[in-house]
Amino acid sequence: MKRAFLAGLAICVSASCARVERTTGAPGADIALPRESSIVDARIPRNATIETLFRQFNLPPDLTIAAIDAVRTVFNPRDLQAGRAYQLTRSLDGLFQEFRYVIDTDRLLRVVRVAGVPGAAPAFNAEIVPLPKDIEVTAVSAEIGREHPSLVGAFDAAGEDIQLALQLAEIFGGEVDFNSDLQPGDRLAVLFERQTRDGEFLAYGEIKAAVLENDGRKLTAFRYPGGDGQPAWFDEQGRSLKRQFLQSPLPFEPRVTSRFSYRRLHPVHGTTRAHLGVDYGAPAGTRVQAVANGVVEVAGWSGEAGRMVRLRHAGGYQTAYLHLSALAPGIRPGARVSQGDLIGRVGSTGTATGPHLDYRIIKNGSYVNPLSELKKMPKGVSLAPDALAVFQETRTALAAELERRLAATPAPKSVAPAAASGK
Repeated sequence: MKRAFLAGLAICVSASCARVERTTGAPGADIALPRESSIVDARIPRNATIETLFRQFNLPPDLTIAAIDAVRTVFNPRDLQAGRAYQLTRSLDGLFQEFRYVIDTDRLLRVVRVAGVPGAAPAFNAEIVPLPKDIEVTAVSAEIGREHPSLVGAFDAAGEDIQLALQLAEIFGGEVDFNSDLQPGDRLAVLFERQTRDGEFLAYGEIKAAVLENDGRKLTAFRYPGGDGQPAWFDEQGRSLKRQFLQSPLPFEPRVTSRFSYRRLHPVHGTTRAHLGVDYGAPAGTRVQAVANGVVEVAGWSGEAGRMVRLRHAGGYQTAYLHLSALAPGIRPGARVSQGDLIGRVGSTGTATGPHLDYRIIKNGSYVNPLSELKKMPKGVSLAPDALAVFQETRTALAAELERRLAATPAPKSVAPAAASGK
């Protein structure tokens, strides 16, 4: 995706991200004038630093050091990211004039050489420039069906990026296991901000409201400040959507391949034994997240379980994550984790026929069925009575705006639902 630096500044990058060099002259295209500068438009290579980047253009060492010192006053050079767009402008005799680097969709690093006394050390001015963007509030709906059975697929069919589906899965993560709970005919509508620049999509802004119709029930989410003043999510009754446990430790693309059972034919040993968790089939390397705040009790190799993490939570609960290919940095006994933190990656270590996650819940020392135990957990905490009246006004306004914008949006093509199947 091409991204504009500032109004009138374009980045030209080939499909292979090779450097593109061009020259500029004095204003006016009607007559040929001497060229004044050489401009390179490209992307940051892998493992590059500002120093190595400048060296490849044969900039003098003293100039490079001075430029980096100026950058450090506003930006950490270690935060340079491969693949980001940059622009380097030099005079035709090779003197550094300006360097621009896109930090993210909102900010640009700009380094300019300052005219100084001849013979003196080079001087530079570095600054972070905000990038202008347009923000539009819009709405979209998506339906789960035969051709698009996942949240990602449904929103892709509606013309939206995967990031919108990921945000919605996070919002409803305490209510819905997107690995197993979605049904043909389920629908989701969302009111959100879309950020663009020069007509090109940049990112999603705030999600303001969402409605999920799932298996005969209607779930709602409205953005509103919580008791600590930070934005949070509440249902139409003003109850927090945050739960003690997430419904799933994985993103919502995986599927349940084996359920909790006291008598299951083991796929490797060929004997009947208890399976005290739920298996989620997922590609190796898939992110595994902590379902609740807790403390790491076990992190390492555990026989047939392979690499395993076990967490201790409030209320007498523990959770275990088996057959991991790797542990996340910092995951060791005694470490504290927050709900949603990365704790490891899906793998097939230990006794396993292929990549999957064996996820278990222990309550007061006994294994329980994760899928049924989560449904027993209490709803979220309600807003205080003095905040409820204002919330209800906000909720009503957001719900009305969602309906109005959906009505003004062309309806998506209908998708024939798949035949109902058991979970």
